[in-house]
Amino acid sequence: MKPLPVEVFEQLVADALDQVPPELLALMDNVVVLVEDRNPEEPDLLGLYEGFALTERGWEYGGALPDRIMIYREAICDISETADDVVDEVTITVVHEIAHHFGIDDERLHELGWG
Repeated sequence: MKPLPVEVFEQLVADALDQVPPELLALMDNVVVLVEDRNPEEPDLLGLYEGFALTERGWEYGGALPDRIMIYREAICDISETADDVVDEVTITVVHEIAHHFGIDDERLHELGWG
């Protein structure tokens, strides 16, 4: 489908974040969620986590810039046929990238059904 307007898509991302249990959101540390049009190196990528997972942070972690979770608007709209598909894919992608923040790798995510 045609990409949704940025404002509409950002609201879907905010709604997806609202679906994350509050106790998990409270554990997220030094991370920001951003909407971008597309990943320049991998245009079909739906989302990306950049940073140091909580499981990789040691005593030397401090004063670091926030980790970043990018959700790619155009790529998600490309694989979606309806607005409901966009909502579902945004939710799955947000959960997937948050899981990386907690140190859960792609293999485990697939096992859990969050491929």
